[in-house]
Amino acid sequence: MKRPYNFSAGPAAIPDDVLQSAAAEMLNWHDSGMSVMEMSHRGKEFGQIYEEAQADLRELLAVPEHFKLLFMQGGGLGENAFVPMNLSRGETADFVVTGSWSQKSAKEAKRYCTVHEAANTESSGFTTLQNPATWQLSTKPAYVHICSNETIHGVEYQELPDLKSLGCDAPLVMDCSSHIASRPVDWSRVGLAFAGAQKNLGPAGLTLVVVREDLLDRALPTTPSAFTYKTVADNQSMYNTPPTYAIYIAGLVFKWLKHQGGITAIEAQNLIKSTLLYDTIDRSSLYINRVEKQSRSRMNVPFFLRDERLNDTFLTDAKSRQLLHLKGHKSVGGMRASIYNAMPLQGVQALVSYLQDFEAQHA
Repeated sequence: MKRPYNFSAGPAAIPDDVLQSAAAEMLNWHDSGMSVMEMSHRGKEFGQIYEEAQADLRELLAVPEHFKLLFMQGGGLGENAFVPMNLSRGETADFVVTGSWSQKSAKEAKRYCTVHEAANTESSGFTTLQNPATWQLSTKPAYVHICSNETIHGVEYQELPDLKSLGCDAPLVMDCSSHIASRPVDWSRVGLAFAGAQKNLGPAGLTLVVVREDLLDRALPTTPSAFTYKTVADNQSMYNTPPTYAIYIAGLVFKWLKHQGGITAIEAQNLIKSTLLYDTIDRSSLYINRVEKQSRSRMNVPFFLRDERLNDTFLTDAKSRQLLHLKGHKSVGGMRASIYNAMPLQGVQALVSYLQDFEAQHA
């Protein structure tokens, strides 16, 4: 059966090869007689899965040895609380608000520390990113938080800010949930990065945290032990039972990414896909993308029909063409195509063909 193309923003598409491998191993992983779902997280079988996943991810993302890789739970919303609990010391943290997710992050952090907005692009409808040189950073922030790719509004940093060049010694905290593993990361500019797995790494339930070792021992005394980064790191993400099956699937995704040629190769593919889709929208008289070109996301492409009376027809006809989950987020409306790593070029080509056919019918 030909599978539809799933443009969901998350939980999102997982590569067919990964799903087929998981299906083949469902009842009996590597002659262990067990499904991965049945394994003890402290057994040698899962230990092998965990160690390979850690090693593959560190290699793929070129994570330096002085960073810890933590496999946690709670998703991005959970990390909005866990980060200030672990890093703020109850002091001031700076936030650059560029969309719904960084807005949520700042709101949640107010429960645990003083929040200072260094920049806020809401007046532009979150369609642009400010030059970091214009940020109004506080004097000595505990950290500076950005969302490096806003899933809902479709803006993405093409280059991470260099806080040191701005005269700021604080660590940069990066919510990279919706573009993790889609492009290289300059770790010299990052103190902590976190990402829910359900967009580019695997299924919901797993959250990746990459944290510099010197930041591990700053948690507030009230931080729950299971979400204290140092405790999690000291116990190799096994302080409590981790999301074992999600780690297993993520490990298969990491191997798939390596088979594609790694992050450099997948980034090249993502550029081809996003350029094709944006060029189609920009040439159209029916569709519009409102994000300034230099701030556009490669992963999440929001767009609108100039005649919004056609929205329902557009979605119904798209489903008949096996193009799923193109409805935009309820907070902004319109449409959105999420074209993560697992979306093949053929899927974007099918969407472009549909966009052109629909416009021809309704010109």
